[in-house]
Amino acid sequence: MSKNLRDENTDMLMRAVMSADSIDECYDFFRDLCTDAEIKIMSQRLQVARMLKERHVYSDIVKKTEAGTATISRISNTLANGTGGYAQALEKAENKSCGGEVI
Repeated sequence: MSKNLRDENTDMLMRAVMSADSIDECYDFFRDLCTDAEIKIMSQRLQVARMLKERHVYSDIVKKTEAGTATISRISNTLANGTGGYAQALEKAENKSCGGEVI
């Protein structure tokens, strides 16, 4: 993790995300925090990560997600060399658990 990223404010953000007790609370928080476009971009990135994990080819990912190849490449690199955050989040999302709630 970047040394400049973690501080008191970002810790508070992460705790706020973790505090949601339901998917509806998550939606409410993110709708207040982000624009619709920002939420769509984040969900697109997660979809790209999922498709890369499933070994889809770039052309299929572009068609399905409308993400650019630079974004897909960046996410691919993160999956290979990152902290494992995508993999952990995808595993939990695929198991349909969110804040202890099964969805």
